[in-house]
Amino acid sequence: MRGHRRPTEVPWKRALASLGLVGVLLGTAACGGDDGGGSGSGEEGVQADEFSEQGDPVEGGEITVGLEAETNSWLPGEGSFSNSGTTVAYAIYDPLIKRTAEGEFQPYLAESMEPNADLTVWTLKLRPNVQFHDGTPLNAEALKTIFDEYLTAPTSNVRNTLADVTALNVVDDLTVEYVLSETNAAFPSVLTGSPGWPFSPTAAAAAGPDAGSEPVGTGPFSFVSWQRDNAFVVEKNENYWREGLPYLDGITFRPIPDEDTRVSSLQSGDIDVMQTLRQSTVQRARDLDGVDNYEYLGNNAGGSIINSSIAPFDDLRVRQALAYAIDQPALIDVIGGTGLTPAATQYFSPDSPFYSEEVAEAFPTYDVEQAQEFYDDYINDPQRSDGQPVGTDIAFTYRCPPDPTLNELSQLYQNFWSQLGMDVSLETVEQAAHVQNGISKEYEVQCWRVGDEQDPYVTLRNAFTEGPLNFTGYTSSAIDEGLETLRTTTDVAERQAAVEAIGMDIAENVPNLFTGYTLTDVAVRDVVKNVDGWTFPDEAEGDGVPGATTMWGEVWTTE
Repeated sequence: MRGHRRPTEVPWKRALASLGLVGVLLGTAACGGDDGGGSGSGEEGVQADEFSEQGDPVEGGEITVGLEAETNSWLPGEGSFSNSGTTVAYAIYDPLIKRTAEGEFQPYLAESMEPNADLTVWTLKLRPNVQFHDGTPLNAEALKTIFDEYLTAPTSNVRNTLADVTALNVVDDLTVEYVLSETNAAFPSVLTGSPGWPFSPTAAAAAGPDAGSEPVGTGPFSFVSWQRDNAFVVEKNENYWREGLPYLDGITFRPIPDEDTRVSSLQSGDIDVMQTLRQSTVQRARDLDGVDNYEYLGNNAGGSIINSSIAPFDDLRVRQALAYAIDQPALIDVIGGTGLTPAATQYFSPDSPFYSEEVAEAFPTYDVEQAQEFYDDYINDPQRSDGQPVGTDIAFTYRCPPDPTLNELSQLYQNFWSQLGMDVSLETVEQAAHVQNGISKEYEVQCWRVGDEQDPYVTLRNAFTEGPLNFTGYTSSAIDEGLETLRTTTDVAERQAAVEAIGMDIAENVPNLFTGYTLTDVAVRDVVKNVDGWTFPDEAEGDGVPGATTMWGEVWTTE
C-alpha cells in the first residue's frame, strides 16, 4: 500500500497563537492542535491517500535515512544547519523551545520560559535531572558556558542571531535569564534553532577543534561515529530524560545528494527514509509502492539570491532586469510543481496570516520589454557600478547544486537572461559548499531557498540585517522600520502591516527571486511509523515535519 498526507497547512489560528506568545507565559500548559502533516485541506492538485496502518509503538530496530546533503560541523555556532543538518540534529540535540501544531512556541527541553513586563528579560527554567550523553548535567552553568564561549564567540555563525542578548545570567542551578538590549516579542523563536540546542561544554572543551565532529547533546540518540560524506551513526540514549523514548535502537544518516540515487535507494530498501525538498522527487516518491509520504507545505520557497553587495548587482536596474526576464510558470513546470506548488512572491505562503495580496501583485512578473529597458539603461550608463565601458554586456556565473532538475532550472535562467544580452555561465557546486558560498557571499547569483516557519521578526531580521544569514547583502531603512514594529508589538494588525511593508520593499528592490513554495517530503518505507506524530512532554502535539525535518525520538519501525 502506498499513500501520502496532504501538505501541512498553517491554519490562521496557529499563526495567530504564535503572535500571542508574549501574553502567554511559555510554561507547560500550552495547548496543542490538529496539524503536523495531518489532514488539512491542502493545495489544488494534491491528493489524499490513506496511510499504512500505524499500530502501536514498537521498541527496537534500526533505520537508515537518506539526506539531501552533508553538514560541515555538528556544533551549534559552527555548523551550517540546513534542512538536512537540522533533521540529524534532532536526533542528538533537544531544542529548548519547539513549535506546537497550533504555531505556539512552547518549552520542550526547557520546563518554562517567562518574560518580564517590557519583554527585555526572558527567564528560562530547565527540567531537573537531565544529563548530556557524557553524563554531565544540563544546568544553568552549562547554558552560560555555551552562550559565552561558543554561541557568541567572534567566529560563531549565530552571533548575529543573538545580537540582542547582552548577557545570559545564572539565577540558580536550573534557571537562567536572557537579558536583551531592547524589547523582543519574538525571542522564544530564536531558541527553536541551533542557539537553543544545548551541547555538553565539558565534551566540547575536551574535543577542542574536533568538537564539531564529536557532538554530545541531551537528545534521544547519542553519537557513535561520523564518516564525512558517508555515514553519521547514532545509538539509543539509554538515559534519555523522556521515559520510554526513543523506540529505535539506532539510526544511520547517509548524505545522498543525487535525487535519483536517493529515490532508487528507498525503492530498493537500501535506505528506509528519504528526505527531499525537490518537487519532482515528491511526485516520484508518491508513485513508489510500500512508501508513506509525510509532506509539508510551509513558508519555504525556492528561487535565487542576488549578491547585492557587489557590482553590477548593487544596481537596482540589474536586479530588476533579472526579475522581469524570468517566466515563473515555466520554472515551476520544470520542478514538477504544476498543480502541486503555488507560485511564490514573498516570504510567507498563502495560508499564512502574513501573506499579502498587495505584495503578490507588486512582485515583478514576466515582462521581457521591461527587463530589456532596465538592462539597457544600466549598460549604457557611463556611471555604471561595474566600471565597464558603455554598452558592455554583463557577464556573471549562476551556481546551483548538481541535481538534474536544478540543472534544467539553471539552463532556463541562463536562457531568459541571455535574451537580454547577459553572458551567463553555469556552474554546479556541491550542497555544503553551496551553502558556505551563500554565507560568505562568495557568489554572484545562485539558486537558494528562502523563508522558514519562525516568527516573521526572526526570519526577516536574519535575512535583511547585517550578519552571516543576510545572504544577499541587502538592507534598507524600510525593512528596519518594519522590523522595529515586529520587535516591539504583538498586535496582529500592526505586525501584518509591518510584514507587508517589508514585502513591498523586497518586491521593489528584488534582492532575491522566487520560483514556487517548496513542498517537502519525508518518504519512508511503510515499516517506519509515526514520522510526524511527535509530541511535547505534556502531550501537546508538535508541528510535524516542517522542511522535511523529523523529531526521531518517537519514530519506530515494525521490522
